[in-house]
Parts: sequence; C-alpha cells; structure tokens
Amino acid sequence: MTTELLRELTPEVLGALIRHFGDFESCEDALQEALAAAAVQWPRDGLPGNPKGWLITVASRRRIGRWRTDTARRKREETVAALTPGGPVPDTDDSLTLLFLCCHPSLTMPSQVALTLRAVGGLTTAEIARGLLVPEATVAQRISRAKATIKRDGARFAMPPGSERGERLATVLNVLYLIYTEGHTAGSGDRLTRTELGAEALRLTRMLHTTLPDDGEVAGLLALMLLTDARRPARTTHDGTLVPLDEQDRTRWDHGIIAEGTTLVSNALASTPIGPFQLQAAIAAVHGEAGRHEDTDW
Repeated sequence: MTTELLRELTPEVLGALIRHFGDFESCEDALQEALAAAAVQWPRDGLPGNPKGWLITVASRRRIGRWRTDTARRKREETVAALTPGGPVPDTDDSLTLLFLCCHPSLTMPSQVALTLRAVGGLTTAEIARGLLVPEATVAQRISRAKATIKRDGARFAMPPGSERGERLATVLNVLYLIYTEGHTAGSGDRLTRTELGAEALRLTRMLHTTLPDDGEVAGLLALMLLTDARRPARTTHDGTLVPLDEQDRTRWDHGIIAEGTTLVSNALASTPIGPFQLQAAIAAVHGEAGRHEDTDW
C-alpha cells in the first residue's frame, strides 16, 4: 500500500517542488530523500493525514537545507518562503506539466522514456533498467543527461502554448506507447518486471486521460492499451511461447476490459477528430468483440 501510494504521489509532489524551486535535479534529489523517509516512517508510525503535504514539507526542508550552505542564503530563502515547512500545501496537480517536461523535444526518445518512468512513474533506476533490458548504468546516464539538457536549454516548467500543445502531446503519447510496447512485446528477460512496465504505461495513460478526458487520441491510446492488455492471459503458453491471435483461447481474454476499451474508442470516434491511436484501437476492438477468429468482422 505504501509503495503504491508513494508511486502515485511522486509526479504530484515533484511537480509542486519544481514549480516553486525551479531546478529539476535538486528537486528530484530532495524528493528521493523524502520518499525514503516515508518508506520507513509511514509503515511504522501510520499514514499521515495529508501524505502529499507531508512529502512536500519534508522534501522542501531538504531542499532549503542545501540552499542554506550557499553564500546567497538570505535571498534564496526569501524566494522559497512560500514552501517553508508549516506553510500551505499547493492543491494543484502538476503531473501533466511534469509529463510534458519529461517528454521535452530537446531530449532523445530513450531519454524521454527513462525520465518519464523515473520522474512521473516513480520507478527506481534499477526497475527501469530491468524493464528496458539495459544496464542500470545506461539508464542512470540517460536520466542524468536528460536533466542536464533540460537545465541547459532552459526548458520551462509550464504547459506548452496552444500553438505547440498538439505536437507536444503527440510526443507524450508516443513515449507512453513505446513504454507499453516495451513491456507487452517482451520476448526475454524478467517476465514479471516487463509486465509491470506495461502496467505502468497503462497507469500513466489513465492519469493523462483523467486530466484530458476530451482528447480523442488520449482516449484512443488508453483504449488500445486496454484492448491489447485484455488478451494478455492468452498470448503465451505456460512455457512462454507466443500464441498467434487466431489460435488464442478467447475465453481467457478479459472481456470486462475489452468492453471498457471498446466504449472508450467508440465515444472518441463519435465525438473527436480521428487519429492513428483511435484507428488502431478500433481495429483491436473488432478483434476483441469476435467470439472466434472466423467471426471477425473484416
């Protein structure tokens, strides 16, 4: 329970810290210290009344403590006074802004994936490395370079302007889809971890859909993930061999998830401009609704 809650709160807390302190790397370092403290104290002492506020307060203390060693201590403490321990906790959710920042166009796709999983997904470097089947040092390097690039390019912690938002959102969706396919199409490695990678992409896409419920492509991507994930129990044999779609035991499919995905894409197609993720989801829905392969409405 504690682990799941901390992972869920990670983007909200990190977003609040970056919005007020400005520096991605130092804020994430402070958050990691707060998360480590919570992982020890919450199971022992009980869940605080306001978990998000607790994390922001502890992380702010760590961040302010570091600034006090600088020669500009007085000026900087005035800058962060709004977040001193005991002050009001921001009630805004900056998760979406953080997601856009992690998918900034100045970053490479591998860096966008790694930083998103770390900052928004709350995964450790080791967990990301196992999920992507790359050395942990490689993931750490990608994340470090991504933070340095964001700082160097002066990327602002703010939603993209309207003229850029569509293109930037498309990048976010592509990153989430890549994370999902990395887990879904895994042919080797730690099978459990790879499944969890797909589940994390699905969780983040649900979060995005909650924030942007009227965007057709966000709904389309979520529907595509759901319709694909519904077939997962029948995709492989007990020894891990991949089973072709036309040979899968469809009684093992999760028809509740299929219904959810089908409803999502149907509503999106009826009310928003059609995009590639909606089309892929619509095709997946046709397969999902067929009781047998030969019943598919081609």
